[in-house]
Amino acid sequence: MKANLSTRPARSNWLKLPLLAVVLAGLHIAPARADMWGYVDAQGVTHFSALQLDERYELFFRGGESFAAGRSESGVPGGQRAAAAPAKLTSYFELSPGYKAVRHLLREASDTHGIDYELLQALIATESGFNPRAVSPKGAIGLMQLIPPTAARYGVKADNNAAAEKKLTDPRTNIRAGSSYLSYLIKLFPGEIELAIAAYNAGEGAVQRAGNKIPNYPETKNYVKTVMQLYTSLKPAGAERMKPAGAARGGGRVRMEMMGGARGRASMPVSLDGVSGITQGVALPIPQ
Repeated sequence: MKANLSTRPARSNWLKLPLLAVVLAGLHIAPARADMWGYVDAQGVTHFSALQLDERYELFFRGGESFAAGRSESGVPGGQRAAAAPAKLTSYFELSPGYKAVRHLLREASDTHGIDYELLQALIATESGFNPRAVSPKGAIGLMQLIPPTAARYGVKADNNAAAEKKLTDPRTNIRAGSSYLSYLIKLFPGEIELAIAAYNAGEGAVQRAGNKIPNYPETKNYVKTVMQLYTSLKPAGAERMKPAGAARGGGRVRMEMMGGARGRASMPVSLDGVSGITQGVALPIPQ
């Protein structure tokens, strides 16, 4: 299903949204190929992308073009980041009611599975913009955009009280299942954090069929880049980070081209022509 380009919110309207106005205030930086872009839709959901996919996207902050094994002097694994980026992200999250409502659940999942809090934060921001009722065109549901068959692996199943789809709109249920799945993927690809993220988007089978590399899908490449850009910026400088791809093999460098948007995710754009795309994810009715 392709959204109608004519239904996009008017630029003057969405720029008036308070959250976007605050986080973009005073930002006058020329676009760069590896910058982080974002916009807030008519439902108040924020959409991030490592690529400016259409005119709705405003430059959020300037980021590095690649990630390398190990850490730079600033503590960031490869690449460069603007010094002001964490402050802008902090402002966004501190003003986001969706994020504030579930941050205790992120901490719980982080402690349970040993996953960096900031990685969960970055992944959910990319997946759903912290909209617990987000549903993608492919049926992925909730904060961590799980499809019912995946959620069933972690105990989320229909019963006499509610359908699985309904259960996945509950933040605690969704985050518990989604973080369990992410933990499984991190263990499946030890020391290869980008591969775990790619598998979360495209499926572990796609990564394995690609020879344990990021699949050559434009959507997945942009998804990995977006999550990693956010994660790298959210994690305090100098703090220990989960190892990037290549670290387990003793070095090397991973460069990810940014092409298109991630397919089938509520907060990620759906590619129309391999380069540009429009966001299709919305809050849809959930089976009772």
